[in-house]
Amino acid sequence: MTQLVERTILFADLRGSTALYESMGNAEATAVVTQSVSLLARIVANHGGQVVKTLGDGLMAMFEAPPAAVLAADDMHESMERIGGPGARPAANLPQPLKLQVALARGEVVEMAGDVFGDAVNVAARLLDHAGDNETLLTANVLAGLDEEQRARFRSLDRMQLRGRVEPVHVHLLEARRHGFDPAATAFGDIAPAAEPEGIRLVWLDVNRVYSGASLPIVLGRSPQATYCIDDTRVSRLHARVDWHGGTFQLTDLSYNGTYVRFDHDPEVISLRRGTCTLHGSGLIGLGTPPVDEQSPCVRFEVIKFADTQPHDLPRRA
Repeated sequence: MTQLVERTILFADLRGSTALYESMGNAEATAVVTQSVSLLARIVANHGGQVVKTLGDGLMAMFEAPPAAVLAADDMHESMERIGGPGARPAANLPQPLKLQVALARGEVVEMAGDVFGDAVNVAARLLDHAGDNETLLTANVLAGLDEEQRARFRSLDRMQLRGRVEPVHVHLLEARRHGFDPAATAFGDIAPAAEPEGIRLVWLDVNRVYSGASLPIVLGRSPQATYCIDDTRVSRLHARVDWHGGTFQLTDLSYNGTYVRFDHDPEVISLRRGTCTLHGSGLIGLGTPPVDEQSPCVRFEVIKFADTQPHDLPRRA
């Protein structure tokens, strides 16, 4: 039977399974991944959702209401932390913890032959590409269905261009814990209200651009849909994200090959594997390879003051 209904679509994806297969062997790694996906499926059912299908290292599910979907995402993250995160029980015995990305979108979908189709499905699937490790991203339609307390746990990443879509999508990031959370307390510590953002200049070959305010976040990648496109095969389609938070620019790796940062006057190279670091001053961002080779895809960055910023498409005054 085919029917048209409004639903919240959830995609969840485990990252880090490739390293598990390498370090644990096929049998043990398969058992860990299978048990983890089964746990995610049970969490969906516990919150009244329906698993539409499993997708290798993840799953697709749908919920009638956004609050249940967000609570399920919370439980998923917490369950992964208990399995292999800091303070995990010794029985887990994982060489490194699995990471979880969750994306949610809401809209009319078509249920047909046990599967679900529609724009919300496509948006949630594409949004997953933009999620870093242990992040939950959702669209404005999902946020609108939450109560005030739940909405306070999210911050806007503004509009993002998703692969295959003409119109950008307003995206929000879950960053506050549900138990005893303070909306002002985030992964970057207790912060005061964010100041007006400064600008960040990105330079790769002859592409020299300045971003700030409404132009954030910036997605760096090989895809034409990326905000800042780097045409190099070593660069992932959607490789890294720069957004403004807590008065600083934050760089988040979204790739499989890693993102690397080297600040000027500091020889140390910081390796981000689905991690985040604060950008300050100036330096190099290596996409897929460390910024040590002149031939590698490196983007020079510079955090600048508004007073020093000129629109990148206008000439400077003499």
